Amino acid sequence: MTEVMNGGGADDVETHPFEPFLPERARLLMLGTFPPAEKRWSMRFYYPNFTNDMWRIVGLCFFGDKQHFVAEDGRHYRLDELKAFLTEKGIALYDTCTRIIRTKNTASDKDLQVVEQTDVQAMVRRLLHCEAVVTAGQLATTICCQQFGVEEPKVGEWVEARLDGRLVRIWRMPSSSRAYPLSIEKKAEQYKKVFLL
Repeated sequence: MTEVMNGGGADDVETHPFEPFLPERARLLMLGTFPPAEKRWSMRFYYPNFTNDMWRIVGLCFFGDKQHFVAEDGRHYRLDELKAFLTEKGIALYDTCTRIIRTKNTASDKDLQVVEQTDVQAMVRRLLHCEAVVTAGQLATTICCQQFGVEEPKVGEWVEARLDGRLVRIWRMPSSSRAYPLSIEKKAEQYKKVFLL
């Protein structure tokens, strides 16, 4: 999947820094857009910026505690525990962009120039138990829905897609970035719809 746009040189192209996290029995595939620059990471894993609320949302949804995965130092997440939990719950992770150019040195969707999209359908084919794709944010939703040839659902809702005769729900969730104007508690209410199915 490639979508090359004008502007930016080859030296500016970033390739996704993480391997797809694909537990064998994953029932959900969560897709963001692309990780922030490495200087913003608190760990080498998805949603690595400590100020991003994804792992607090997961803590609220499953444990009623947004600090559940936060390390004692208050600046990192307990990565080993998080990975084990995601594996147990069957939650896979990757992003909708494999290669990008940052036009303004941020991780904001509007500042990302897509060089290569992830082949989302190929990833779902690898996940034999996957029943749902969960997109976090506008660009991730747009890319995923275009690849499946379906209309974009509203935030907190889903649309049905078919892949090789298999039904897959594509859920659109609010961005976990604090720039998205919704409280973490309200975001968790939306995510519970798919996490607690």
